[in-house]
Amino acid sequence: MFTIKVDDLTHHAVQSLVAFHISGMLEQSPPESSHALDVQKLRDPAVTFWSAWEGEQLAGIGALKILDERHGELKSMRTATAFLRRGVANQFLVHILHVARERGLQRLSLETGTQPGFAACHQLYLKHGFVDCEPFADYQFDPNSRFMTRVL
Repeated sequence: MFTIKVDDLTHHAVQSLVAFHISGMLEQSPPESSHALDVQKLRDPAVTFWSAWEGEQLAGIGALKILDERHGELKSMRTATAFLRRGVANQFLVHILHVARERGLQRLSLETGTQPGFAACHQLYLKHGFVDCEPFADYQFDPNSRFMTRVL
């Protein structure tokens, strides 16, 4: 089990993992198809950002963006390299789903890539009841994007 806490994005390790996340998205998707949020955008009041820790080591990050009073978006899910395949993403997703329900959201959606490097993410989301959907919020159809949603 990892300790997940609301984070203000000031810790160097957190900022580094956000930057690593963005660079990883750009390695797999064209820039116009990459929708990862930088540190400044993750500080938006509509976004709650969390970090997961094992002792003093950062294990992962994740965020929930409120789109409206009933709909939220999963953002910035990333596991630190040293913690891959240790359940960080699963625990994070369970945590965010719980918070979304507590806040009265009725639906949680996400945008992810379509490239083979996203296959593990797709499996995690499918395992937790997400299904493919049409673009939502301000997204447009993009062959490099996969849109998924889950009713809460």
